[in-house]
Amino acid sequence: MAYSRAVAEPRVALITLGCARNEVDSEELAGRLATSGFSLVADADDADAVLVNTCGFVEAAKRESVETLLDAAGQGRDGRPRAVVAVGCLAERYGVDLARELPEADAVLGFDDYPDIAGRLRSVLSGDHLEAHVPRDRRTLLPLAPVDRPGTHVHVPGHAAPAAAGRPEGGSGGATRGAPWIRRRLSGGPVSSLKIASGCDRRCAFCAIPSFRGSFVSRPPEEVLAEARWLAGQGVRELVLVSENSTSYGKDLGAPGALEALVDGLAEVDGILRVRVSYLQPAEVRPGLVRAMVRGATIADYFDLSFQHASPGLLRRMRRFGGAQAFLDLIGTIRSQAPRAGIRSNVIVGFPGETAQDLDVLMEFLSEARLDAVGVFGYSDEDGTEAAGLDAQLPESQIRRRVGEVASLVDELMAQRAQSRVGELVEVLVESVEVDVVEGRAAHQGPEDGSTRVRLTARTAAGGALAGGAVAVGDMVTARVVASDGVDLIAEEAGHDHA
Repeated sequence: MAYSRAVAEPRVALITLGCARNEVDSEELAGRLATSGFSLVADADDADAVLVNTCGFVEAAKRESVETLLDAAGQGRDGRPRAVVAVGCLAERYGVDLARELPEADAVLGFDDYPDIAGRLRSVLSGDHLEAHVPRDRRTLLPLAPVDRPGTHVHVPGHAAPAAAGRPEGGSGGATRGAPWIRRRLSGGPVSSLKIASGCDRRCAFCAIPSFRGSFVSRPPEEVLAEARWLAGQGVRELVLVSENSTSYGKDLGAPGALEALVDGLAEVDGILRVRVSYLQPAEVRPGLVRAMVRGATIADYFDLSFQHASPGLLRRMRRFGGAQAFLDLIGTIRSQAPRAGIRSNVIVGFPGETAQDLDVLMEFLSEARLDAVGVFGYSDEDGTEAAGLDAQLPESQIRRRVGEVASLVDELMAQRAQSRVGELVEVLVESVEVDVVEGRAAHQGPEDGSTRVRLTARTAAGGALAGGAVAVGDMVTARVVASDGVDLIAEEAGHDHA
């Protein structure tokens, strides 16, 4: 055990791995710790304890999580070994097995430990032994029928925290108190993820996420809107709506069209300049949702569509729907209403049974679709998934070759798509400022989809002649694209609005 004494005002560092949903969960943990006497520090070397919010999605992410836990072990600020605690998806998914294989971790905690994370961490620092989390299929914790799920008492990270006391606090990095959530921002930028739901009811053959994240649960819209207003008060100007499946939002609330209504409401939050929706299932994208996402100036013309592949036969084997033509039709519907909309996706290459013809279908689809951003992943078996037991598994060497082939094509296509935007006017949310150049993202660019550098005019550059004219982080700059560099754009300022 790392410590054998209590620490009066313990200092804790949080390390977050994986997706934007995990980032929200870390901010819940930070809020709970900050309101319970812990001091949050950015550097593990300054901490008494390090909380590693792990990722358990694919093999590479698991390796990174284990390596990070091992790296976190070391000397604390007073020369004693600092405590290392694993939380997050890898800890939830493997629990006692992870603890057995990784004795360097002083505790392995699951999602049900989050409401009392401060108490758990104090116990670790006092030298107490905590039993490692025992994994279970979290889908069994909620009713089978979605409409029966609201009001059930199961902790879902990033959702309601009814035990919080007090009132919400403002100010940069402040923690909420007394709101129906608890959160402390760990970064001060103008962009923040906002969780609208958790879990998934789909049964994709390759995915283990529902087993450890649980069944689908929507957050009530009033809770989401309240947190959005709090984030706006923290200086946030762009909200990125995250979940495991955003197109299912509201199905457990008995509210058809709930996502459309939610984005309309979020667009009206004072101080929010852009709302971006992520994690859309193509088979669930309704015409009304497309209309809602393109009709308002505050809603980004941006569609994060999880295609995964394009061969209809292989998609059925994946337990998914659609195919190249259906996906092209959806893309056509979007672009008929918003011709310059950004569309991104992920694809899996090398799924069991993928033939050369399936691969050709995928590559032809990608060539026709002209997507702005594509993530290419090689298939790997995941514990407890249907795909792990399928026949016709492809050799690793063949999967690597196919990934390289698709990735090369995708790089070329994304660069062409960016080049096609030369001459276009874009609205760029400023995230960093130099003397005469700012950098941020246009509406078609998600948080990991490239950026836009904007050359400022003399009057709005830092120290410009016009008083009050300098562009600042959080401003929205109108710019004309003059060049591209891969997926990134270079533009010249045409005007801007202060945050």
